[in-house]
Amino acid sequence: MSKAAVHRENLVRTAMRLFRRQGYASTGLQQILAESGAPKGSLYHYFPSGKEALGEAAVVLAGTMIAERLEGLAKRHRSPEAFLRGYARLMAGWMEQSQFRSGCPIATVLLETAPASASITKAGERAIDTWVAIVAGVYEAAGEERRRARSRAQLVIAAMEGALVLARVRQSTRPILDVAKLA
Repeated sequence: MSKAAVHRENLVRTAMRLFRRQGYASTGLQQILAESGAPKGSLYHYFPSGKEALGEAAVVLAGTMIAERLEGLAKRHRSPEAFLRGYARLMAGWMEQSQFRSGCPIATVLLETAPASASITKAGERAIDTWVAIVAGVYEAAGEERRRARSRAQLVIAAMEGALVLARVRQSTRPILDVAKLA
């Protein structure tokens, strides 16, 4: 990876981490620059439209990271029950690792920007649709009818999003682990 590409990657990863912990509105470009170690010119080179473009890139990256984890879980766990247990353990582990300071890597940004930012909203919609499709695939592979599998998958994603909030408030992984009971 070229030095310039490293700067872009560091900017996006730093923005993703800060947005997740502090929120979109509470995170400034100067803080992102300082913590990423990227030169100021890199920010404006890669994201000429500013924070909104960086927010979109952070949502795309975070959405892709979660999708990759879900795909890995789907390959390892054929049954919905095993898949959901794995998904819950993964998210509970991330929450514990952050000492309950983080949540979903895209939710905070979306809650603060959608629908006002069309580009961030669209990136979030694509990410969530991908997650739902992966989870629905697990249910379909287990014999669930397509429409029902998609409804169940959407319920799982919604439940996990809510469980992440509850876990953060309660300082407990229990709400996340309870999502596995939806299978």
